[in-house]
Amino acid sequence: MTKSGKANFLTPEKLFPEFSTAQNTDVLHLATLRSNDQFNTTIYGYSDRFRGVEGTRKVVFMNPEDIRRLGFKESDSVSLTTAIDANMVRTVTALRIVAYDIPKGSCGAYYPETNPLFPLAHHDPKSKTPSYKLLPVRLSRSSQIPHD
Repeated sequence: MTKSGKANFLTPEKLFPEFSTAQNTDVLHLATLRSNDQFNTTIYGYSDRFRGVEGTRKVVFMNPEDIRRLGFKESDSVSLTTAIDANMVRTVTALRIVAYDIPKGSCGAYYPETNPLFPLAHHDPKSKTPSYKLLPVRLSRSSQIPHD
C-alpha cells in the first residue's frame, strides 16, 4: 500500500530521447490500435463500433487541429513514413484521415496494418517490447485510394 492509499505512477521524461520530435513540427507520434472485432492479429471484420469506422481498416486517426495544421482535411488519402533512421525508409500508403478525439501531436492506426513502419530495433531496452504505442511518423499525400 502507498502512503496516499492510491496508485503512484512514475512518468519517464522521454520514452525514447533519441527520437525527440520537439524540433520537428511535422512529426506525429503514432500509436497502433486494435478494433473491437480483432483478437491479436486475427481480424474478424471491418466494423469498429468503438471508433465508428465501417468497411475499412486503412485509416489514420488524427486530432482535427493537427489535420488543419498539417494542411490536410478529413478523408484525404495519406501515406505514413517512419521519421527515424533516414537510411531505411518505411512507408504505409493509402490511409484515409479520420478526425478523432486524440491528443494533439499524436495519431493512431490499426495493427497489424501499420507494422511495416516499426524498425525491429525500436523497442524498450529493458523489456525488449516493440514500441507499438510510440513511433515518430510523417504524413504525406497519397495518390492511392484507401481500400481493404
